Amino acid sequence: MVTPWDARTYDVSSAPQQAWATDVLARVQNVPPDATVLDVGCGTGRVTESLLAIVPRGHVLAFDASEDMVALARDRLGDRAEVWCQDVLDLDLINRVDVIVSTAALHWVTDHDRMWVRLADALRPGGILEVQCGGEGNIARVRGVIDTVARDSFPELVGFSPWVFASPRDTERRLHAAGFNGIRCWLEGRPTYPQDIGPFVRTSILAAHLARLAEDRREPFAAAVVAGVRPPLDYVRLNVSAHA
Repeated sequence: MVTPWDARTYDVSSAPQQAWATDVLARVQNVPPDATVLDVGCGTGRVTESLLAIVPRGHVLAFDASEDMVALARDRLGDRAEVWCQDVLDLDLINRVDVIVSTAALHWVTDHDRMWVRLADALRPGGILEVQCGGEGNIARVRGVIDTVARDSFPELVGFSPWVFASPRDTERRLHAAGFNGIRCWLEGRPTYPQDIGPFVRTSILAAHLARLAEDRREPFAAAVVAGVRPPLDYVRLNVSAHA
């Protein structure tokens, strides 16, 4: 099931995700200016727009599994980038790319073994992979609040999680199996203070949970979770650098 996103709220409340993305963008600053770059899980296109500046004579491709996210990305980017809607597990490019970038997205993919194989198949020999997503221990305190609220009043959510917060060790193993080389994976704590915690938690964290609830139960659940969390939100990022 594709997670339904409130793309417009996400676009204005995702300052933390944009801040994390700057670290990944710094790792691709030296790619050739005529390279072809693929942005995986592009969201509303803010990071994609930054990639355009890095490859001014190249090409930028971007996709996301959310139609609403893709619609906003297309509005933002126009014809400067090729943007489409697709699940990464179905990725099958005709022509391989020079660079793959992904920020704040891949922890929403449920099958990481297949995911890394799909990405390896999309990258030309010698191509670069730079990724950041939620990693082992990510939002542990927030998840504790979600679990407590679910047990108290929302039994349909007990035991549910839409995320894979992988460890560096497991990710290294998966990348080796997919055929990547020069692999480096590491965790980084990023305590986060959203400017408006309510919309941020509802959109960036609870989207998949809310989709599983009847409409009249969504706001009571979201309000209970928001009331139970306190900044800083305990984000932990999994960083991945590798090449094909």
